[in-house]
Amino acid sequence: MPEMPEVEVVRRGLADTVTHRSVLHVSVLHPRPVRAHLTGPDDFAATLVGRRFGVAARRGKFLWLPFDDGDALLAHLGMSGQFRINVPTAPLQRHTRVLFDLDDGAQLRFVDQRMFGGLSLAPDGAELPAAVAHIARDLFDPALDLPALVARVHGKRSAIKRVLLDQRVVSGIGNIYADEALWLARVNPETPADGLSLATVRRVLESAREIMAAALAQGGTSFDDLYVNVNGESGYFSRDLHVYKRDGEPCERCGTPIKRVAFTNRSSHFCPHCQRSH
Repeated sequence: MPEMPEVEVVRRGLADTVTHRSVLHVSVLHPRPVRAHLTGPDDFAATLVGRRFGVAARRGKFLWLPFDDGDALLAHLGMSGQFRINVPTAPLQRHTRVLFDLDDGAQLRFVDQRMFGGLSLAPDGAELPAAVAHIARDLFDPALDLPALVARVHGKRSAIKRVLLDQRVVSGIGNIYADEALWLARVNPETPADGLSLATVRRVLESAREIMAAALAQGGTSFDDLYVNVNGESGYFSRDLHVYKRDGEPCERCGTPIKRVAFTNRSSHFCPHCQRSH
């Protein structure tokens, strides 16, 4: 699933291409991505025609396209959702689900192979959709209170990795960047958050921000063609990952083989020497 850097890359691409563009026509090619629109895909399409996009916005992994009338188009990318910008005559990408014809002659396409993602209309959601209101601010949000976040994380009894993945505590961090941040901070993912010092918690959060900033500079992390930006380009940060999906390879700091262990329905990757449990 795309994490904050990947979603921010998509947001920037949308901001550069669809801001102030009006929707002339909408075609729903498969109903599942608009399943949250209870009156059906035809009404979804008709409801959006004539609206004008503002600047794409994001909180954590959540993305929305505000309209200048105060509503918004909320987008959940799921495992494989993509926005692509094309001319209408260009061949459709495989798994194209929804088309938006814009008044500048471009076509915005929502592509989703696995269809875990979706689009929905968020009434009065231009500033912040109601469905996103419970999501915490992310580490790049200028309004984030970092000392308060450090204290909140420090007050949790759960394993530090589990806390980092809780989007109600801090948003935007997923499995990839949690593993990378904890390696950078030299913290074992199973260490209880309240067992760390405040200084260590802050170091973990600052490490997460550092790692995600580096990923953002390279267009995010791509392992396959399920994540691309609006022009169809992949991110290249996967080349600079230190532990994620590098199990068995030597740690860059100490040479110890990176270890992978089961973590809920995913995996954790860490160095058993640099990130010893205490």
